[in-house]
Amino acid sequence: MAFELPSLPYSVGALAERGMCQETLELHHGKHHQAYVTALNGFVEKNADLQGKTLEEIVAFANGKADLAPVFNNAGQHWNHIVFWQNMSAAGGAIPGKLEAKLVEDFGSVDAFKTAFKTAATTQFGSGWAWLILGSDGKLKATKTPNGSSPLATGEGKVLLGCDVWEHSYYLDFRNRRPDYVTNWLDKLANYEYAAAQL
Repeated sequence: MAFELPSLPYSVGALAERGMCQETLELHHGKHHQAYVTALNGFVEKNADLQGKTLEEIVAFANGKADLAPVFNNAGQHWNHIVFWQNMSAAGGAIPGKLEAKLVEDFGSVDAFKTAFKTAATTQFGSGWAWLILGSDGKLKATKTPNGSSPLATGEGKVLLGCDVWEHSYYLDFRNRRPDYVTNWLDKLANYEYAAAQL
């Protein structure tokens, strides 16, 4: 069965007042994410080893294999974006008590978490992602991955939040100001209800 582009959990204009314009969402979801899905389906169609596998199984199978790098990149980006769309909300910004308590416990404060996350996002050279994960030691951590990789691929931990820091995520709204995009994402767009549910 072919992989499909998931519907957005909000309208394409729903995040505009919170710093992500309709054109950004239309291009990012309808063009960029769709291209990853289309490419991935093409690879699966031509490779019997990939057929019948879940998206997560394909990411794991292709990870670290030079000959399957294009498969890994497109499968990884498909998985990352499925998470990304759920990680934003038109009512974003408010942190549920349970998650807030855990952030304070593991980072020292909510502000310290945001600083650590922003540092991960802004020090990722070139394209990539910033993540809030629950590590195998039970502690929350801010981390980053290049290109289409993720904590799913690296085995670092369970993803609670993922922020896309490829330029197509923010260029129309913030031009080359990635730090401003990340600050806005954390304060106005991040779906902390989703993160709390994953926790």
